[in-house]
Amino acid sequence: MKRIVSLAVLLLFVLENQAAFACTNLIVGKKASRDGSVMCSYNCDGFGFSGSLFYSPAGRHAKGEQIAIHGWGPSHEGQYVQQVEYTYNVVGLMNEKQVTIVETTFDGRLELQNHDGLLDYFSLMRLALQRSSTAREAIRCMANLVEEYGYNSSGESITVCDPDEAWIMEIIGKGPDRKGAVWVALRIPDDCICAHANLSRIRQFPLEKRRSFKSISSRNLDNINRPEVECVYASDVISLAREKGFFSGPDSEFSFRDAYCPIDFENVRYADARVWSFFRHHCDPAEMDKYLPYINGSFDQCDHLPLWIKPDKPLSLQDVQADMRDHFEGTPLDMTSDMTAGPWGMPIRPLPMHFKDSRGNNYYRERPISTQQSGFTMTCQMRRWLPDDVGGVVWFNCDDANMVAYVPLYCCITQVPDPFRPENNPRNEFSFQSAFWMNNWVANMVYPRYSMMIGDLRVAQRELEDYYFADQDSVMKVIQQMTPADRREFLNRKSIAYADRMMQRWDALAKYLIVKYNDQVVRRVDQNGNFQRWGYDTPGYDTQFIDAVGPSTGDRYLLRDVIERRER
Repeated sequence: MKRIVSLAVLLLFVLENQAAFACTNLIVGKKASRDGSVMCSYNCDGFGFSGSLFYSPAGRHAKGEQIAIHGWGPSHEGQYVQQVEYTYNVVGLMNEKQVTIVETTFDGRLELQNHDGLLDYFSLMRLALQRSSTAREAIRCMANLVEEYGYNSSGESITVCDPDEAWIMEIIGKGPDRKGAVWVALRIPDDCICAHANLSRIRQFPLEKRRSFKSISSRNLDNINRPEVECVYASDVISLAREKGFFSGPDSEFSFRDAYCPIDFENVRYADARVWSFFRHHCDPAEMDKYLPYINGSFDQCDHLPLWIKPDKPLSLQDVQADMRDHFEGTPLDMTSDMTAGPWGMPIRPLPMHFKDSRGNNYYRERPISTQQSGFTMTCQMRRWLPDDVGGVVWFNCDDANMVAYVPLYCCITQVPDPFRPENNPRNEFSFQSAFWMNNWVANMVYPRYSMMIGDLRVAQRELEDYYFADQDSVMKVIQQMTPADRREFLNRKSIAYADRMMQRWDALAKYLIVKYNDQVVRRVDQNGNFQRWGYDTPGYDTQFIDAVGPSTGDRYLLRDVIERRER
């Protein structure tokens, strides 16, 4: 009898409205990182779902076993994928071999979506994580799966990493009634950083040449493990574009982005501006500011960002975590520096992305890397010089990266810490056992009075993350003489303790904030951080908001008689 296993557990974060359509990935090659690790990150942004940690255990499977695919809804009920003999342990979006797969959705040409295809992008990623021991194997696995079972999502940019390499893969369907997909994958140079954020990033790529294995088409996927291969693509990626009328030039000029995801001001400003800001942190800002015409929609002056850059110095994991908290601070797009930041310099903006004033003028809001609607965030570290079970670490938490502390979880763990379990993070009910709701409790106190309160959150955030980073050295020493089984048990206990520590600190922070900032004033504290019995301060509004009051309200709030008395 065939054994059937449901993939539903792998799709717990996917709600009816496919909420995770607006995300950010940052990618760091091993020679661009300070310690030689490959790193990538993921902000999973979308209203309407509560974040939790995805987990699937390793297992051996009987011949004939199948996996039920539920996809985005009931239309694929009763459809199955053939199981493989062994599947790897997956924690977050990293497996026990340190293979990591994350994504952002670029949509592109929606007429190419095939709703009859079986695999949505998230099912595709999770299946590849369960079946692949390297990034190259994961790319081949995803290519073969969509060819066999079909692809039903819109355009996706996918980051695929292991302890040795980082790749960017872009994929889109072929249209109704056409089962497969067209795609291209490029290996990111080891000394470079890359990013994508809801806009296709791959333009021209090297084409397959006879007697050369630098670039191969899907006809030659058996050669993907040759070390010289740096580009892999679907054999019909150009011919489909020609057939559909998306491209008519010579093959050497073909651009995946231009054919399958044409740019406009909105998708550049809302998406590539995030990539631009990340790059700007790690090279001469003046060089990146040369791309401002592109970010501002002047495509006749510039129509793309570089796919990757060599940073001015290697990045640490802490650098990547700081980048995930970006709101364009210090750039021409800074979200804290004008009156739209409100009375207290808030970098958060309400939806919708567009709005209209009473005179009929249309406006837009910026879309930064860090945003309030994040369901969860992770920064992933893959280290070749360590055993896989401790070399791969998913630094994880639920909600907005800017407002949480990243908690280290090892890729070998077999117990999900309680605060990150799906059943403890209900979508429509507050829970003190939920990392998502504890983080949101604090964040939603801080957002409205951001400049006044963010300093206290930063203290707690740094306290936790400094402790976690400092504790990694002791972990490395303790595990050296352990058997793999003992090591796994120890790392389970460590990950659980790290999550519990975060929850306790955030509970204390929430209670501290409500007391300190009660009723729009700031209660004074002594040199030891204890509240004074009496006394409070009234810091008032941020300067840019005060300066906007007069032009906005005229003389309504002008203290004429006070000014006149002072003058006399």
